Amino acid sequence: MTRFRTAVALLVGAALLLTGCKDVDQPASGPQRGAAAAPQGVAAVAEGPHNAYDVLFLQMMIGHQRQGLEMLKLGKAKGVREDVVNLAGAIDVVEAEEVDRMKGWLTGWNEQATGSDDHSSHAAHGGQPATGEAEIKALRDASGADFETKFLNLLIAHQHNAVEMAQQLKANGQNSTVKQFAERIELSRTQQISQMLALVSG
Repeated sequence: MTRFRTAVALLVGAALLLTGCKDVDQPASGPQRGAAAAPQGVAAVAEGPHNAYDVLFLQMMIGHQRQGLEMLKLGKAKGVREDVVNLAGAIDVVEAEEVDRMKGWLTGWNEQATGSDDHSSHAAHGGQPATGEAEIKALRDASGADFETKFLNLLIAHQHNAVEMAQQLKANGQNSTVKQFAERIELSRTQQISQMLALVSG
C-alpha cells in the first residue's frame, strides 16, 4: 500500500508542476476564458508549420480526454480506496489543463477547437474506438469494489488508446510543439497504466 501512495504522491506532484506557469509563456493577448496558464516545458502557442494530422490529432485528443474526464469524476466520487480516488484526482488535474492547452493551439491556427463526435474516427490514429456510452453507463451503475475494477480496467484501456494516438502523431505529425506534447502523453499515460495495473492486482 505504501508504494501505491508514493506513486500517487509523485503523480500529484507532477500535476502541480505541469500546471505551474511562467509569465513569458502567456500569449500577448492573454489566455482564453477558462484556459489554464501555460505549463513549464509546454509552449502556449504552437508556432511553426503544422499539417492536417496535427489538427486531427488535437481535435480527437480533446474529445478523448473529455471522455476520460467524465470517467475520472466518477473515480473521484465513487472510488473506495484512497489510492484510487487520489490517482483519479491527479490525472483529472493534468488532463483538464491539457484540454485547455490543445484548444489554445487549435485556436491559434484558426482551426475548430472541438473534435468530431464520431468516435470511430479514432481509427485514423491507429487506436481502438473510443470508450462508448455503454461502458460509461456501466461505470455509473457500478459501486464498491466492482466499480473500482470496472473503473481501473476501463481507464487502462482508455489511456492505452491515448498512447497509440500519441505514437501515431509522432510518426505523422509535423509541428514540433505538438510532437513534444505527444511524447509527454506517451510517457505519462504509460506510467499511469503501470500504476493502475498495480492497483488492479492489489
